[in-house]
Amino acid sequence: MIFLTVGTQLPFDRLVRAVDDWCARSDNHDVFGQIAGGYRPRHFEWSPFVEPEEFDRRFADADLVVAHAGMGTVISALTFGRPLLMLPRRASLGEHRNDHQVATARQFGGRPGIHVAEDEMQVPSLLTVLHGRHDQVDASQATPRPHADESIISAVRGVIFGEDGHGAT
Repeated sequence: MIFLTVGTQLPFDRLVRAVDDWCARSDNHDVFGQIAGGYRPRHFEWSPFVEPEEFDRRFADADLVVAHAGMGTVISALTFGRPLLMLPRRASLGEHRNDHQVATARQFGGRPGIHVAEDEMQVPSLLTVLHGRHDQVDASQATPRPHADESIISAVRGVIFGEDGHGAT
């Protein structure tokens, strides 16, 4: 089963349409989507909201999770050890206020079991390749580290204190 989740706050028509089109062309209807507003798929079952227990069950039962590049979804994929296909929302397309999801996809893409579609045109081919594979995400990557990577700490310092790290500019 494929579990599509786009979060509960914003619609993500570009991803939902790509999965719906793939279902129509592949005759695969073993997809369930948790979809907030926007485009309503015709070729798979969906709901605008699922209770947390059902969300966890669907996530745990999924052979593949397809989602936006939200951190909650990444953490859930790591926690449940489920393969994840992400398509990041893009600010330039009015899908989010900035491109933090693009940065998330770059950070996590390429790890075992985590796949990134650069655009909606890549989603169908990746679905075809990934559907039915039984990849596992390395759950050990879900274990929080006591400290962030130094590059993240340095970037945050730069934003807070300015380029030189000593005070706002």
